Parts: sequence; C-alpha cells; structure tokens
Amino acid sequence: MTDLRKVNIDGTEIEVDGAMTLIQACEQAGVEIPRFCYHERLSIAGNCRMCLVEVVGGPPKPAASCAMQVRDLRPGKDGEAPMVKTNSPMVKKAREGVMEFLLINHPLDCPICDQGGECDLQDQAMAYGVDFSRFREPKRATEDLDLGPLVETHMTRCISCTRCVRFTTEVAGISQMGQTGRGEDAEITSYLGETLDSNLQGNIIDLCPVGALVSKPYAFTARPWELTKTETIDVMDALGSNIRVDTKGREVMRMLPRNHDGVNEEWIADKTRFVWDGLRRQRLDRPYIRENGKLRPATWPEALSAAATAMKGKKVAGLVGDLVPVEAAFALKQLVEGQGGTVECRVDGAKLPAGNRSGYVGTARIEDLDHAERVIIIGSNPAIEAPVLNARIRKAWLAGASVELIGEAGNLTYDYTHLGTDRAALEKLASQDADDDAKARKTIVLIGQGAIMEADGAAVLGHAMKLADGLGALFMVLHTAAGRVGAMDAGCTTEGGVEAAVEGAEVIYNLGADEGEIKDGPFVIYQGSHGDRGAHRADVILPAACYTEESALFVNTEGRPQLALRANFAPGEAKENWAILRALSGEMGDALAYDSLPQLRQALVAAVPHLAGIDQVPENEWQPTGIADLGKADFRGAIKDHYLTNPIARASQLMAELSANAKARRAPKLAAE
Repeated sequence: MTDLRKVNIDGTEIEVDGAMTLIQACEQAGVEIPRFCYHERLSIAGNCRMCLVEVVGGPPKPAASCAMQVRDLRPGKDGEAPMVKTNSPMVKKAREGVMEFLLINHPLDCPICDQGGECDLQDQAMAYGVDFSRFREPKRATEDLDLGPLVETHMTRCISCTRCVRFTTEVAGISQMGQTGRGEDAEITSYLGETLDSNLQGNIIDLCPVGALVSKPYAFTARPWELTKTETIDVMDALGSNIRVDTKGREVMRMLPRNHDGVNEEWIADKTRFVWDGLRRQRLDRPYIRENGKLRPATWPEALSAAATAMKGKKVAGLVGDLVPVEAAFALKQLVEGQGGTVECRVDGAKLPAGNRSGYVGTARIEDLDHAERVIIIGSNPAIEAPVLNARIRKAWLAGASVELIGEAGNLTYDYTHLGTDRAALEKLASQDADDDAKARKTIVLIGQGAIMEADGAAVLGHAMKLADGLGALFMVLHTAAGRVGAMDAGCTTEGGVEAAVEGAEVIYNLGADEGEIKDGPFVIYQGSHGDRGAHRADVILPAACYTEESALFVNTEGRPQLALRANFAPGEAKENWAILRALSGEMGDALAYDSLPQLRQALVAAVPHLAGIDQVPENEWQPTGIADLGKADFRGAIKDHYLTNPIARASQLMAELSANAKARRAPKLAAE
C-alpha cells in the first residue's frame, strides 16, 4: 500500500509516496535539483553534496535531498505540510561552496576534453560557479588507469561521485573498481590495475558526469555540436535496444543508449556501442558478377539482369539472414514464392514452430523479469547472448529471485543453481509435479537458441513449454538474431527447415545470411552489406544498406515491433534492401505490388496486422507444442564468440581486439617457473 504524504516545495504543495527521496519529490513538482552522484538506477551514495536543499523547521543547515525521504520530514507547528526550499539564500550559498570545492583540483581541460559541450560539471558551474578561486595551493594530479581498449581515463578530472563503482558492482556484476584512500588522497582505481571484464563497461562513459571516463575509440574525433543525432534500434542482439546514432557527414561517429524502461532501461552492451567502425570496413559498394571463377565489378542493370536470368524458370530457395529487416524478408518471400520457390529464416537450424507465436516468442515481456521470483534458464548464456537482458535478471536476483540453469555453466554475474547440462535434467524438471508454493511464485522459463538448434530441438521446446505450463510460468524465447522474430512473423519458413528449403534448389537467393555454408552446386545471388562469407560464395553480389542506412522494422525477442530510422547513407552504389528486391522483381517481369516503403508497409500490415503496433508487445495465445522423445546430448551455447557474431562485428577492428582479449582472459594461467 502506498504511503502518501504531502510536502510543500517552493510554495507548491504536492502529494507523493512517502518512500520517495526529496530529489524525486522535487522532480515531481517540476523543480530541477543539481546532482553529480545521484542516479535513479543506482544505489544512493550521498557524497557529492550538490543536491542540498533547505528543510524549514529542520536542523539549521542544508540537507542532501538524494539521501532524505519525504517520510522523514516533520510537519509544521500547526500540522501543515513540511516545507522544502530549493532556491533560498542558504541553498544558493551551499551549492556555490560545493562547486568551489569540486573545482579546487579540477584541471582547466575543457578545450581538449571529450566531454566538453555535454558535461554536467560545465553546465552546473555556469549556474553555481564563481568567477574566482580562493585556492592558492598546487592542484592535485593522479595517474590514469588502464581499463582496457574501450574506456579512456583522465582521473585528475574525477570528482569521486562513485557512479562508475556503483554501476560496475550493482548492474554489471564485476568488482574490479573501487575507491581507496581518504580526504585528498581518495581516488577511484581498479583492483591490482586490472582491465574491466564486462560486456556492459561502456555505460560508465555515459554515467561519468565529468570527463574522467571517456570513449577511447571516439576520443578527439568529433564535438557533440557537429553531430547529427538519429534515434534508432540496435541489431547486434535480439533485445532491440533503443539507441541514438551520431553521424558526422556520412560517417557514424558513435552510438549511445536511449532510455526505454520496457527494453534496455538506459544501458547498452559494449558490442552495440562500439561496433560502428565495422560499418566502414569491408563494405560492398557496387554490384559484382562471377565470370570464369572470378568476381568482376558490374553495373546495376547488368547484375539485376544476370540475377533475373538465373532465377527464371528455376527452383529458387530464399535464405533470410540474421540482420534482415521485416520489410526485406516480406519482399523476398513474395518474390521467391511468386517463382514457386520457398523461403527460410531459421538458417541456424533452430526448431522454432512456424505460426505458433507463443512457441517462437513466448508470453513474457522483458520487463516481467524485474518482478520475477524464479527464473529458469535452459540452454542459454544471457551474459553473452543479451548482456543487457542479463543485467535485468541480475536485478531480479538482487531483489531476491532465485535463478536455475540447465546447460553449460558460465559466469552469469549472479549466483544460480546448476541443475545439469543435458536433456535428462530438463526432462526431470519438466516431469515433476509442481506444488502450490511453486505455482504461486512468479516464474519465468527462458529458453535459448542453443537448446533448440539440434535435431531434437522441437522436443526440447515442447518440454520447456510443458515445464512453463506446469508452473503457471511465463515463457520467453531468447533469440540471438535481431531479424529472426520479424521474419517468422512475415512467414519466412518452410516445412522441414533450412535443409528442406535448399534441397534440390538450383538458385539460392541469400539475403544477408552469412553464418552458414552453402554447398557447391546452386547458383547463389547474395544481397548484403559486407564482403563476408556469403559474398565469397556468391555468383552475383547485390550491395545493400546496413541497419543505420535504411528505415526499417525490427521485432525484438519479446515480439515488440520497433522502427529503426536511417542515420546515414549507404556507401557507393549500395541500395536499400527492399528497393533491390522490388527492382529485381521488375526485371523478372513480375513486379511486386509496391513502389515505395509506405506502400510496402501497408501490404505488410495487411498480411501481419500486429506489426502496425509500433513499440507494443502483442499478447500471444498460449499453444504448447507436442512432447516428443529427447536426445542424450548436453546443451551447447548458441554463440561461440560474442564479439564476432555477424558481418558488421567481424569487419570491426575493435571487436577483433575484444575477442582476442576475451580468449586470452579465458586461457589457462601458467605459473612462473
């Protein structure tokens, strides 16, 4: 039950939850309180003292509004609501004093600091700083830390707000950062000089209110006011994190998170944040045709003509890759099925049930994890498959939820009960009769792609759904491919999976599927953005746009359609994915029934109505699949190398360095002789 209390803030009386801190109550009243250490997703430290306010009738000194709750205030002498002042002379003097202290040792780095222009200290110094200094002693200087290839440190600028320490310990689940010393000797440091071992470490760059922690790859490349900012969606995993892409001219300069409480809160994985250098390298920027065993550059009319000639009258199979937007998957399905062919998006062999959304998406939302009391993970390692989702499971664990794992043991950043590694452990758990206490607990059963990629994948899925049914639990399928759910929604499936689709095919239209091998024999048309595995096997290459270069729909792992917007333009002669398919259909004399993206989306929504609900999670009717006999094998992870899962990541130098570092970290340590 909510404990509502009245409080008077600067003469305005409002009613708020008594558990709220004064800084939150002031925000409810529309009063902005300056702060450095306070962050609503981290624990309260109360150590920067910038958020001081005056509590009328309280002690004759300012109070830290981040560390005092509304219920701690005493009412006035006649029983009126307690009064808080945020702009009195006492408050102004206190904040100016705090700012003077913060600037005592801060270097005059603003002209060369990467945080310049978006720095909290700059902004608040404008409001509360004074134009002189009474400090005559030399400024303190400290050595910079080496935190790895992602985060660059300038620790002389640090104001000891401890946001980075709290984030790494509470959200990321690592304990390498901390504060040592006291007084002027206090400094943030890493344990024994270690580099950070987390897939979420880049978030401390956003959290740092000064220029002490900045992005190492982005350093000295651009200023915030030079950048064009586009709000879009990430495709490095299937979570669909909301991001902002900042471009300078045609180049992507950096990627930052956007707040979305239902998906990624305000965190993103390091792969999402730093993969942008892969958008520039190994790009396909013109069409190619293979002649006498070698690829030669061609014009668009030549390439489209060669593709159309190859497809006419032949048995065609279409493969939909992991990063393909819904519109392109839908257009390919119409194009290939118009030629009597088949299309398949489950290119990794996952046994996802076509037409049963509760089987390939589930019934749980990502935000349901916040309130879960029990989480059962089957054949998945969320820490590498979806690091931000894993942080949400950790959040539930910190709140008291129990976590159980069937599959490969690994570091998930929280404690869990390991129930076994093989199918027998799942069968045993699914066949147990749940008691009333187990049914009363809010449970989420989460199954990964690694569990359903083997030959008995359908049986594994059936047992997992039976387990969820028996516990009255919500069910979640954790995908690893950003385009998979959207392609499944569009109906890009063939009875019998990818083997049945390519069986006997004379022509394979490969739409960005780079993760598998295509055997010799069929004529291969490859449409994609990077010169990766798919392009090496191709007979005709049609260069396409990346996810930042076209407006597109993506459906995330919980089934939420989200709109990605174009931030920059594709290089050279590369075109948008749907436009290439539309042009090819015209060349074949069987033109698709739309000439623009809005027309294509109208046709798509007519076929799949729930895709019209942008940013809404449709409820899926629960349809448990049949129970079949399970195999004997252990569960294997769906991802071998977190940093190299797609063509963009494989083209990135930074991802290659991170992958090498991760391998070195896992290698057995040798004792000195």
